[in-house]
Parts: sequence; C-alpha cells; structure tokens
Amino acid sequence: MITCAFENGNKATLRHVTVDALMVKNNALLLVKRSPLLVEGGKWAIPGGYLSRDERPEDAALRELQEETGWQGVNPVLFSISTSPNRKNDSNQCQNVNFAYIVSPAKEVGSHDWEETEVAWFDLSDLPSEEQFAFDHWDIIVAYKKFLINHHSLPLIW
Repeated sequence: MITCAFENGNKATLRHVTVDALMVKNNALLLVKRSPLLVEGGKWAIPGGYLSRDERPEDAALRELQEETGWQGVNPVLFSISTSPNRKNDSNQCQNVNFAYIVSPAKEVGSHDWEETEVAWFDLSDLPSEEQFAFDHWDIIVAYKKFLINHHSLPLIW
C-alpha cells in the first residue's frame, strides 16, 4: 500500500499496480521460483512485478520478464485485469491491481536477477501443484488454459 498526502492535507492509502507476463513456447510456460527473501518465497510464479513511474503496464511486463528470466518478450496482449481487493494469497494485504499480459518469446539474452532462485519452462499439462504457486498465479494460469480452449474475448476482468 502507498500512503499519499493530497493538496488539502488529507491522507489516503492507495494500491500498487503490478504486471505479469505469461510467456508460452511450444506449449510450455516460463515460470520463476521466488527467492526465500521475498513474500511467498520458494513458490513458483508468473514473471512480474511493480509498475514504475512513467511506465506503461505492457512495457513493465516486458521489463520484468527480462529482469526475472533473462528472456526478451514481444507483442504483449492484455490478458486479464485483477482489481479485487481480496486477491488470493495476499498475505501482506497489498491489494495490488494486476495487469497480466500474454507475451511472445523473442530470445534469451541473459540470466535472472536476485529475486528468483530458478527459472524453468513447464508444459501446460504438467505444472507444479496449486499449493506451490505464489499469490493468485495459479488462477491466472487456469484462466489462460481455458482461454486457449475457448478463445473468449479479452481482457478478463476479475
């Protein structure tokens, strides 16, 4: 949560904006294992993070993807927007507003940063168990797998 002071002196607690990048190659999804130093450490997650000042969400998704995996992505397509103040596994009650993008793989250009202990491709039919996922990322992946079958309109809003 962000605490801000407005022009009239009133203070408010505002929500952060986060982004995620669903990158699939040959029916495999790229996931990261979060560092034990982070919230939900040791769990698998979709690469992502916080939106920076003066940054568009789709650009942030591509930046976070590269920082966390060493992969460059292209052609981000907005997949879902989560505005719920009650997101699953939000242990710090951050209530982040999240934009998840489907991203096409371009090329591997480096390695992951300190926030991850592992980066791995998982076949969409052989993912870690739901309990092994951070935050509501399992639900985002399940929705993505349904989208692959039904091809409904995007973005999903929850």
